[in-house]
Amino acid sequence: MIRSIVAFTSLMVLALLFIWGGMHYQILLKKTVVTNTTTLEIKKGDTLDSVIKQLKARKIAIHSFWFKMFAYRTHLDRMLKVGEYVLKKGATAADILTQLTEGKTRRYSITFPEGWSFKQVFQAIKDNPNLVHTLSDDELSDLMTKVGSDKSHPEGLFFPDTYYFEKNSSDVELLKRAHDKMQRLIASEWQKRDQDIPLESPYEALILASIIEKETAAAEERRKIAGVFTRRLKMGMLLQTDPTVIYGMGDNYQGNIRRSDLREPTPYNTYVNKGLPPTPIAMPGKAAIYAALHPADGNALFFVARGNGRHAFSATYGAHEKYVQLYQR
Repeated sequence: MIRSIVAFTSLMVLALLFIWGGMHYQILLKKTVVTNTTTLEIKKGDTLDSVIKQLKARKIAIHSFWFKMFAYRTHLDRMLKVGEYVLKKGATAADILTQLTEGKTRRYSITFPEGWSFKQVFQAIKDNPNLVHTLSDDELSDLMTKVGSDKSHPEGLFFPDTYYFEKNSSDVELLKRAHDKMQRLIASEWQKRDQDIPLESPYEALILASIIEKETAAAEERRKIAGVFTRRLKMGMLLQTDPTVIYGMGDNYQGNIRRSDLREPTPYNTYVNKGLPPTPIAMPGKAAIYAALHPADGNALFFVARGNGRHAFSATYGAHEKYVQLYQR
């Protein structure tokens, strides 16, 4: 009889403790613990204990025991995702656990505008404090191998876009995404190209597209300018496009092109070299790539800037000279 009473009493105590624990557990999970929005960074090698230590260091009033209990239930202790988490004001312990379990990390962004050179892209990457910088100027020669390219020159092979990434992503990882996106796009667009264009490869299409990108920002002019260059290539005429000369000048370009620059025999001087330059001169966007592969019909062989972001097109050198006198001199 005494044993039965002791056993019954023990069961009752355990039941009450279980009920009390469950209630305490729910109350603690639903209680607001984040009084001001803050961030929590989980690095490679961090454990659940180190995460709890970080939370407490930020004055977030979680209960370590119950926090661990919930974390073990969802296997969070074995699947912590590296990254930076934004813990919003008013969040409960349950909110934090859900956020960590779902791996909802903060994402940063970086934008590479159309027409940028790779030098500008690389500088933007170096200036971004949220990326891990593994590349130095001396190691750029290895970059193309690291992103899986068979080209040695990086220019024009990375797609201009806004890219989102988690803190401490590597520069190579980001550049590989931009490289792969450009390769998918040019491969797809090349399959749909006009069949009579004088381009022999997707890479040549990127070269021409990069010139078009630098020549105009006017959407309605891209295919017209592509038409001019396409006709010149077919006729064996010099392309005579200033952006390639500027690219070949490198750091010597100070805002003006002199007559002597037009005679300088750099590989990119299309005033002295026939055909396309050896590489792209910038990152072309999708519209410029489309224009290069679908040039507009017509007979124009010349164009000159009108000073308002647009160009005047002409079929003869005489008409072109009149436009030059009108808009340039």
